[in-house]
Formats: sequence, C-alpha cells, structure tokens
Amino acid sequence: MTAPVVPSIDQLQVLPTPVPPFSYVPQTWGWLVLLLVVVFISALWGIRRWRRWQQDRYRREALEQLGYLQQSLSDSGQRLGALRALPALLKRVALSMVDAPAVQSLSGDQWQAFLNQRAKTPLPENFAGQLFTLAYAPDTALAGIAEQEVTALFALSKQWIEAHHVAV
Repeated sequence: MTAPVVPSIDQLQVLPTPVPPFSYVPQTWGWLVLLLVVVFISALWGIRRWRRWQQDRYRREALEQLGYLQQSLSDSGQRLGALRALPALLKRVALSMVDAPAVQSLSGDQWQAFLNQRAKTPLPENFAGQLFTLAYAPDTALAGIAEQEVTALFALSKQWIEAHHVAV
C-alpha cells in the first residue's frame, strides 16, 4: 500500500477577493446630478458662512476688548481708563461696520438715534448721555458712578455690539 499524501503548507494559495454583487457607482445620472447639487449648495453655504465670519471679525475683536475692559473695572488703578475707553470702543465698532456711515461726527441725540436704529432692542434714552459722561466728565464724577450703573452700561454695550444690525 502507498502512504497517503499529506498536503504541505507550500501548496496554500491566496484566494482572490470576491467581486461585490453590486456596483458602488450610481446606475442613473439622476443620482450624480443630485450629488452635484448637494455639493454645490454645501459649497455656497460654506462660502457664505466664511464671508460672514470674516465680516464679523470687528465684532469679535470688540467683544474681546470689552471683556478686557470689564476685567479692568475690578482694579481701582485701571477702572478710570476702562470707563473712558468704553465710548471710544463703541465708536470704533460703528466705524468698522461694513456699511460704515459717517458716525465719526455724531454726538448727542444723533449718536443716540444711530445706536437705537442699529440696535435689536431699544436702548435707554440716556445711553448716549451716559457715554458722553464717561468720555468727558471729570475723574471725580466718574468715581461717583454706582457699580450697578457701570455694570448695566457695560451689559448694554455688549448687547449692542453682539446684536447690532449691519446691512449686507
């Protein structure tokens, strides 16, 4: 009798990968059109969001500066400078707007009207007057401003910077 043949490991072969039973390529041109439309709309949306983000850079920088000013209020040595810088910050924001009108010469009622016109919610009637006081009052008058009033003024300023309307 002959001995049985034992298979050797050298005889093993790699099996070919099977072909999938279906193709990943869309079978109709409609799916391709739909894909292109979705990609196009997504690209337009992305470009629009990027442009808006670029246009709102002045707003982000102003909010960062406002946060720095609010932190400076707690230090008695920097409080006066922070109070004096608030009106200038709001004026710079207004000048940095995309449709920047001629706001550099506005003051008093005209400045108040401009701020109200661009605000989402109405501002107090004396808001521009308070800003004028912060900018031009003597140091002793600024030292006498109540903490609640300063907090409210900074909160209104932050709200205006975040939500003011800009024509696009």
